[in-house]
Amino acid sequence: MLVLFETAAGYAIFKVLDESKLQQVDSLYKDFETPEKANKVVKLKHFEKFQDTTEALAAATAIVEGKIGKTLKKVLKKVVAKEAHEQLAISDAKLGGVIKEKLDVSCIHSPAVAELMRCIRSQMEGLITGLPFREISAMSLGLAHSLSRYKLKFSPDKVDTMIVQAISLLDDLDKELNNYIMRCREWYGWHFPELGKVITDNLAYCKTVRKIGDRTNVAGSDLSDILPEEIEAEVKLAAEISMGTEVSEQDIGNISHLCDQVIEITEYRAQLYDYLKNRMMAIAPNLTVMVGELVGARLISHAGSLLNLAKHPASTVQILGAEKALFRALKTRKDTPKYGLIYHASLVGQTTPKNKGKISRMLAAKAALAIRYDALGEDTNAEMGAENRAKLEARLRQLEEKGIRRISGTGKAMAKADKYQHKRRKRRTRRQRMLPRN
Repeated sequence: MLVLFETAAGYAIFKVLDESKLQQVDSLYKDFETPEKANKVVKLKHFEKFQDTTEALAAATAIVEGKIGKTLKKVLKKVVAKEAHEQLAISDAKLGGVIKEKLDVSCIHSPAVAELMRCIRSQMEGLITGLPFREISAMSLGLAHSLSRYKLKFSPDKVDTMIVQAISLLDDLDKELNNYIMRCREWYGWHFPELGKVITDNLAYCKTVRKIGDRTNVAGSDLSDILPEEIEAEVKLAAEISMGTEVSEQDIGNISHLCDQVIEITEYRAQLYDYLKNRMMAIAPNLTVMVGELVGARLISHAGSLLNLAKHPASTVQILGAEKALFRALKTRKDTPKYGLIYHASLVGQTTPKNKGKISRMLAAKAALAIRYDALGEDTNAEMGAENRAKLEARLRQLEEKGIRRISGTGKAMAKADKYQHKRRKRRTRRQRMLPRN
């Protein structure tokens, strides 16, 4: 039997001298306690060293993808093909199937082979001659770094760190925008207080302030590109009868500069939101369909990564973000929260308060499946998420129509439920009467 042993430095082919040792798997490690004992079990037949890290990386990525690299193909043709009657022991069953298909070499993979590989690895320095341990260690470290960089470059859309940073920045921008807009309205309100009541949209308000400056310029300003015709007329009318105080040109200049900042941040926020939406559809399409890109991104950010979120059960996904309320409820022995970040999902938002708990529980269960499908699955479509969302919407309509109580078409179930509720109220009233009064 021949053994294909893969190292960071190259491929090694060993010849098993005593195959009877493989039948005693539990005690096989005793035959590899020293290099001398190990050489009596296996013997190095050929070692093909990699020329550089690039060749090692190409060989490693080929094995990861289930392919035979050029170096491995050359070794197998050079050594193994000459001894066609020998079986080839390999560590990866998938690779064995490819070798069998391409080169017609009989491959074997079993627990005994896995234990043999482990034993060879423990005495690798003594079995592979002419290769110092320091060189093997250096090549292993270099290959590990190169393989990590390759995986990141190979699938940059799967890096969920970008989503965590983007949603955090989006929340920070919202806070800053609220502060800036509040300050702008309050500051300019001393000069033209009526404008804040006429224009409710913040972006339109800042663009209008930047364009008109002093309120005396409103009559000669054209605001048709910013405001509708009727609102523009209201602004001009309000400017004529305004009760605001007079301000200097320097004050108007500073207010205009603040408006520029608000407009610039608002435009960047819209760009960042589009970026986040595209990232979420690339990384977690099913979760995005279920709960939306903002809620999905906040769930990933709160868990730390998509993989960490996939490890959470549905009950944890349901109350993720409500940890303080949960521990406070457990401490005071009150009702635990029914939802956390998932409360902001559109399916929960369009539900009546009576059914929000039920829908949030069902949505969390389906979202947990979608998260695991996105994190661990190989497909990148959102069919599963769309199908589950359709089921939840149908269930939501059923709950809203009180279909949960319509067991039959005769209405008996509703009558029984009403009778049961009436009995419960009577018993509660009776107990309250029996309680002693202070």
